[in-house]
Amino acid sequence: MAASTHTVTNQVPPLVGYDVFANDRALAEAVERHLAPGILREAQEELSTLGRAAGSAQAQEWGAQANENPPKLRTHDRYGHRVDEVDFHPAWHRLLGHAVTAGLTDAWGREGGHVRRAAGFLVWTQAEAGHGCPLSMTHAAVPALRTDPALAAEWEPLLTSHVYEEGLRPAPQKAGVLFGMGMTEKQGGTDVRSNTTRAEALAADGEYLLTGHKWFCSAPMSDGFLVLAQAADGLSCFLVPRVLPDGSRNPFALQRLKDKLGNRSNASGEVEFDGTWARRVGEEGRGVRTIIEMVAATRLDCVVGSAALMRQAVAQAIHHSAHRSAFGGLLIGKPLMRNVLADLALESEAATTLALRLAAAYDADTEQERAFLRIAVPAAKYWVTKRCSAVVGEALECLGGNGYVEESGMPRLLREAPLNSIWEGSGNVQALDVLRALQREPGALDAFLREVGKARGADHRLDAAIKDLLTELADLEAVEARARRLVERMALVLQGSLLLRWAPPEVADAFCASRLGGDWGSAFGTLPHSLDLAAVVERARAGES
Repeated sequence: MAASTHTVTNQVPPLVGYDVFANDRALAEAVERHLAPGILREAQEELSTLGRAAGSAQAQEWGAQANENPPKLRTHDRYGHRVDEVDFHPAWHRLLGHAVTAGLTDAWGREGGHVRRAAGFLVWTQAEAGHGCPLSMTHAAVPALRTDPALAAEWEPLLTSHVYEEGLRPAPQKAGVLFGMGMTEKQGGTDVRSNTTRAEALAADGEYLLTGHKWFCSAPMSDGFLVLAQAADGLSCFLVPRVLPDGSRNPFALQRLKDKLGNRSNASGEVEFDGTWARRVGEEGRGVRTIIEMVAATRLDCVVGSAALMRQAVAQAIHHSAHRSAFGGLLIGKPLMRNVLADLALESEAATTLALRLAAAYDADTEQERAFLRIAVPAAKYWVTKRCSAVVGEALECLGGNGYVEESGMPRLLREAPLNSIWEGSGNVQALDVLRALQREPGALDAFLREVGKARGADHRLDAAIKDLLTELADLEAVEARARRLVERMALVLQGSLLLRWAPPEVADAFCASRLGGDWGSAFGTLPHSLDLAAVVERARAGES
C-alpha cells in the first residue's frame, strides 16, 4: 500500500472529557441562585459528578449506540404466546440506569428537588435525549397519583427510587419502576375528550376493565401507565400495570412501534386494550383534571430538554470555532462568526435561565408561584421548544459540511429538536392554554406581571416591551388569531426580565437589544456590532479555555 499522501491538519478534536455541568456557567449560576445554602454544596457535587459522566467518551458512545440500534418490538415468544415486549440495546439500559441512580425521577419529596432534578436532566440528556421520555413520565406521574393517597403510598416510593431494574415483574417485587402515558387516540389527537376507549367498572371499588386503542403510547416498555378512558360518568384517568399482582401479564397488545423522525433510541407505540385491568385515579369524569398535573410537569421537561439540546449544539459550535482555522485565523476570532455564536449563546442562556426559574417555582409551591406557573409553563413550552430547531440548525451550519455528517453528532441533535414542540401539546395548544389562563384565572396574569416587573426600570427596552404587552393584554377580543404573537412576546419579556436580574450585563444588553429592542435581523448572526460579543461567546464556551 502506498505511503500516506497527506498529513491531516486543522481538524477539530472531539468535545469530550469535560464537566457538562461546571462548564455551563448559566446553569451552574442558576443552581447556586435557586438552592438553599444548606443543600447547595451537596447538589453541586452531585451535578458535577453527573456532568463529568455526561461529558465522558463512555456516555457519548452509549448515546451513539442507543440511536444506531433502535428498540425492537417482540410481540410473541418462540412458542406463539404474546409477550408484547420491547428489546433495547444494552447502551439504552446503561443510560437509563445512570439517570435513575442520579435521581432524575426523584424531585417531589426532597428539598430543592425540582431544581436539582431539572439541572441533572439538562446535563445528562445532552449525552442522549431519547431516554429522557421515560424519565419524564415517571417523574411526572407522582402528582397525578397523589390524588389517590392509597395509590400514591403504593407507587410513589417505586417511582422516585434511585434503583433501575429492567424487565417486567409485579411492581412489589421491584426496587424501582418506570411509568408511561397513553392519552392520544386515532380519531382525536390532542382532543382527548373524543377518546373512545371504554372503562367498565368491576365489583371491586375503583377497578375497571379497559377496551380500546391508543395511537401514541409513550415508553411502552414501562411497568405502569396513566391512561384516559370513558367511564360511566365521563372521561377518567386510570393506572394500568403491565404485570398483575399474581404475576400474569395484563392484556396490553403492542401493535407496532412508531418509525419516528428522531428520538430513535426511544420506543413509542400503538397499544390495544382488550379486557385490560386498571385502577381508577381520581374521580370518574374528571380524568383531564387528574392527569393535568402530569401534563404540566412533562411540559416543563420539554422546556428543560430543549434547553439541553440547545446547550449541547451551541457548545459544539463554539468548540469547533475555537479550533478550526480559516482565512488566516481561528473561526471564533472572525467578527461575523463571533456574531453568530453570540446570538446562539443568548438563546441558549435565556432558555436555561427560564427553565431553572420554572423548576424553582415548583419547589417553592406557594399560591403565587403556582399561579405564575399556570401561564409561564405553557408560554415557555411554546417559545423555547420552537427556538430549539432554529438554534440547532444554525449551530450545525457552524461546523460546515462536517456538521452534516452523522459522526459529528449534530444530525442527531437536529432530528431530536422538533420533538419537544410537538410532545404534550403542539404550539397552538400551548398558546390557547395561555389564553385560557388569561381569561379564567386573573391571579395567573397578576403573578406573571409581578415576575417580569421585578426588572422594570433596569432597561428601557424591557420597559417598552412591558408597556406594549400590557396594551395587547388589554384587548382580548378576537385574541385567538394573534395568540402566538402574544405568547411569544410574553415569553421574551419574561426571559428579558430574568436575564436583566441574573445574567452578566453583556448578555442582558445583547438580549434586550435584539429580542426586545428590535435591533436584530431575521437570522442568527445579526446582533448589533457594538455589543460585547466576545464576552458572550466566552461565557458559553465548554471544555478548555
